[in-house]
Amino acid sequence: MTIQNIHDLFLKCSKVSIDTRKIEPNSFFVAIKGERFDANTFAKEALEKGASYVVIDNVDYYIDDRTILVNDSLETLQALAKFHRQFLNIPIIGLTGSNGKTTTKELINVVLSKKFNTKATVGNLNNHIGVPLTLLSFTAETKIGIVEMGANHQKEIEFLCEIAQPNYGYITNFGKAHLEGFGGVEGVIKGKSEMYAYLKANDKSVFVNLDDEIQNQKTVDFNRITFSQKDKSATVFIESVTANPFVKINTAGIEISSHLIGLYNANNINAAITIGNHFGVPESDIKDAIESYIPENNRSQLLTKGTNEIILDAYNANPSSMMVALENFIQLDKTNKCIIIGDMYELGEESLAEHKAIVNFLNQNGSFECHFVGKDFFANSIQKANFHFYNAFEDFTQYLSTVKLENKTLLIKGSRGMALERTLDYL
Repeated sequence: MTIQNIHDLFLKCSKVSIDTRKIEPNSFFVAIKGERFDANTFAKEALEKGASYVVIDNVDYYIDDRTILVNDSLETLQALAKFHRQFLNIPIIGLTGSNGKTTTKELINVVLSKKFNTKATVGNLNNHIGVPLTLLSFTAETKIGIVEMGANHQKEIEFLCEIAQPNYGYITNFGKAHLEGFGGVEGVIKGKSEMYAYLKANDKSVFVNLDDEIQNQKTVDFNRITFSQKDKSATVFIESVTANPFVKINTAGIEISSHLIGLYNANNINAAITIGNHFGVPESDIKDAIESYIPENNRSQLLTKGTNEIILDAYNANPSSMMVALENFIQLDKTNKCIIIGDMYELGEESLAEHKAIVNFLNQNGSFECHFVGKDFFANSIQKANFHFYNAFEDFTQYLSTVKLENKTLLIKGSRGMALERTLDYL
């Protein structure tokens, strides 16, 4: 059966699914093998739950003509997504970077939704499975697609671009994320820049922050739409940015007051403004969209718990995002500040050195109470009255069971694996 034949069957269905727990009537189920399971074994269950068709790559699980037997289910999912993308032929904005991808994606989505029927990556479905699922969620009603692309090794962005075929691209930044897989910061820059290589080779356009010198240099001879807080020749000139704690931006005489915390979120907002401007979204609608956006999912959320004001940024962390979060927290005009930070993952051989750099930075700049949670921070323990180190989260909760944190402004940040949002249960 050809991909076109499979696509014809897919179009008869209401949605694609790879999880029988989420099957709905008239679903199109694709059986993907995982590390601990073989989804082929769920093909019969998927049909019983209402799936119209199931894609399998093991003949032992063939049931009837509702079963589509292929050589490799994952490769078929990816090929189907690429075919569907070409079938719809809509503008697609590809988005990658070390920090801020998801927040930027959501801001772009709310801005463009003011004028267009847009669809964006849900959550962080941004890998070799998530990007195809995102593309297959686009329908004939979708006028612009926004596709987030994540990567932790070379050639991954290149592969995702070949599937999604973006007309536009935006790289939020190059930072110290996934150093283990990329092989250092230079590897990160090379890996993320695979999006630029695709866009250049296919004569597509890029959105660029001119204030990021590396990005500026890499895109000099591209078709580009730009923004800047310094260069008035940019497509969109940002007149001023403040954050105490929420980001406020002035551009073209319009003031935008967001619900996002920290100067590190300014460029995420600036990108959304620029992309909205390019697609002709009225300035008043751009302002309304950004001002109405409330962050969630442990990303730059401002919460109140008892007597404490909490900046919860515990969705993820790497050395770059940790440093800007700490710098922002230090400059906040608040009293009785306290930080709770957790280990940063996927740093490979650089891990201990990067954790030490954070400890040293706070040793020089942090006069407030600091709690470091995780084995790599613990390995860099120093003696200081306001510093507290814990080898594991359980050790930290033992401390919290004896000491009550009250009347504080708290920053909570760590890698996803640390799940530091659990701290809220003890405050």
